[in-house]
Amino acid sequence: MTLDVHSTLHGFRVDRAVFVKELGSQAYEMTHVQSGARLLYIKNDDDNKVFSISFRTTPSDSTGVPHICEHSTLCGSRKFPLKEPFVELVKGSLNTFLNAMTFPDKTMYPVASRNAIDFKNLVDVYLDAVFFPNMLKDPEVLMQEGWHYEMETPDAPLSYSGVVYNEMKGVFSSPDAQLERHVMENLFPDTTYGVESGGDPDDIPNLTQADFTAFHDKYYHPSNSYIFLYGDLDIDAMLAFIDGEYLSKFTATHIASEIGRQACPGSIVKTYPYGVANGEKTEQKTLHSLTYVVDDALDTTLALAFKTLTYALLLSPAAPLKKALVDAGLGQDISGDFQNGLLQPLWGISINGSDPDKQAQILPVVRKALTDLVTKGIDRTLLTGALNRIEFSLREADFAGRPKGLIYGIQCMDTWLYDEDPLL
Repeated sequence: MTLDVHSTLHGFRVDRAVFVKELGSQAYEMTHVQSGARLLYIKNDDDNKVFSISFRTTPSDSTGVPHICEHSTLCGSRKFPLKEPFVELVKGSLNTFLNAMTFPDKTMYPVASRNAIDFKNLVDVYLDAVFFPNMLKDPEVLMQEGWHYEMETPDAPLSYSGVVYNEMKGVFSSPDAQLERHVMENLFPDTTYGVESGGDPDDIPNLTQADFTAFHDKYYHPSNSYIFLYGDLDIDAMLAFIDGEYLSKFTATHIASEIGRQACPGSIVKTYPYGVANGEKTEQKTLHSLTYVVDDALDTTLALAFKTLTYALLLSPAAPLKKALVDAGLGQDISGDFQNGLLQPLWGISINGSDPDKQAQILPVVRKALTDLVTKGIDRTLLTGALNRIEFSLREADFAGRPKGLIYGIQCMDTWLYDEDPLL
């Protein structure tokens, strides 16, 4: 069916209609007038249909409340009062993707299926889970998914346990994860990016049931939601279902979930310890990170340029910046990354297998290598190879077996979450 701009269908006002030639798809941007929910529908003939609902979640501490909420909403709801509906879906659904994901500033609940009936069922389970979860009235959900006290025997020491608590203990046992956390807290001391949305094991036991339910009440409202639909589906029936079963139960309101922009803290050099096994040597065990805040998430051309340069300069077999660092003897393993999906993206160089006395040499080597590239230019063959590699992956939509609609939905959030065009 055709959706005309400014028309209203099942409570959804069509705000925009545009053909996205790169995807061969018609896109519709909508607003659910009563609840304030945003919706983006990418219409095409792909039978691998995708739905996701996302919320802008901006924690102020490292208790991991967004991560624990993500787990807990899928522990039973109003219409599906099972202990773990998610586990039952994994066993019996025809889904091609089924998961939930916590990011530093958002929480996403995506599903995908080629079967229309199965797809509608998945959407029903997930919408009921996020809007009407049992976690709000059952404190044992927080104890199971977040944290609880535990004693193996009556005379054993008291300890902490919990699904997310134990998961994050595993994450924080990695030196790389510890390094990333220190980088974020130093670059963003005044914004939500400076805390650990996944949860710091030292802070998770500070989360109370009252704070847990208050977080859900604040952020899990349609006015703070981003609904994404993709593929060959009956949009009339889907919008009628989402409106009738869920969004019509809510009234639009302002949700204070805005993400603050961090003023540049200047150049920072910090050193932190991490644990090694007893008797293990510490030579060549140092990790270094040189990270820059790019500071403009909404410039998609700049983001694509950084991804291209990251491959050309640091990841390709002939990467000149990587070669300069290796030739200077600064480490055994050099890698780079451009991390968007943040209001203020990051470009960083990681050096593993190094020693503390190499720290002062890193910045001069990087600056000289980059200055030489500016002066002499980047090898055209190297740059062409990087561009061809990225273009091939975009044209082929090869996302390691995951539905391409899922990846498009995640990429839309790189701008949509910050109140900009989701189609950029």
